[in-house]
Amino acid sequence: MTSRPWFDETLYEGWGQRFRIVRELATLKSDFQDIAIFESQTHGRVLALDGVVQITERDEFVYQEMIAHVPLLAHGAAKSVLIIGAGDGAVLRRVLQHTGVRRAVMVEIDGEVIRLAREFLPSLAGDAWDDPRAEVIVGDGIDYVASAAADAFDVIIVDSTDPIGVGEVLFSDDFYAQSARVLTANGLIVNQCGVPFMQADELRQTSLRRAKSFPHVSAYVAAVPTYVGGFMTLGVAAKGQGLADADVELIRARATASSILGKTQYWTPEIHVGSFNLPPYIAAHLPG
Repeated sequence: MTSRPWFDETLYEGWGQRFRIVRELATLKSDFQDIAIFESQTHGRVLALDGVVQITERDEFVYQEMIAHVPLLAHGAAKSVLIIGAGDGAVLRRVLQHTGVRRAVMVEIDGEVIRLAREFLPSLAGDAWDDPRAEVIVGDGIDYVASAAADAFDVIIVDSTDPIGVGEVLFSDDFYAQSARVLTANGLIVNQCGVPFMQADELRQTSLRRAKSFPHVSAYVAAVPTYVGGFMTLGVAAKGQGLADADVELIRARATASSILGKTQYWTPEIHVGSFNLPPYIAAHLPG
């Protein structure tokens, strides 16, 4: 048993959550951030970066399914996918569940996150690390996008921390302009935009930045228990048609063709379409 009985999250100054620690598995400071992995009493193993919970074994499926399956099925024919961040491998695993995906490049700036996740959180990625379609790069996602060829990817998934510290540059005007350049004609990008009940500025400002480079900007929601404050928003921007145009039956057909239908714990065709129907307090922060 660890000598530290509780993990207290430090995301918000005046509000938080805590986990009872059964056993501390890893605690270190990398070149980029403080990393902690521990066994909790209620949520299995937990990964925290700079004092903020990133993923838990118990509810990881909600966020991972929604950040991966929604953009891939909204696109409908994605073959090449770029993942920035997501060093635990859980997004990579969900992307590779799509049989139409031929190439998935994951660029994570902090190699220590990958190393520790592979050692202490192996269930998150499963066998994705060894999939021949996967290319895992330890490096800067900004630099990778800036040097990538035009029209190289159908979908970009950015699974980063909030726009502070190491994750800040992934929310910039230049990053979105470069992302639009490397996406194909119907390409799209998705990234987490925080919990708008507490982080409304994050969704508002990021949406305005994306709108400078993409004709279609929207967001959808997912209810992730350990992202406290209500709905988590996932901001999305597309070069082609609007993302909310597909109906349930079209999404169901695409999911069947991709071999994921019936294999999810949160995502369904109905949830997919419904997640774009935003409560007014969230929709108010999107560009008019």
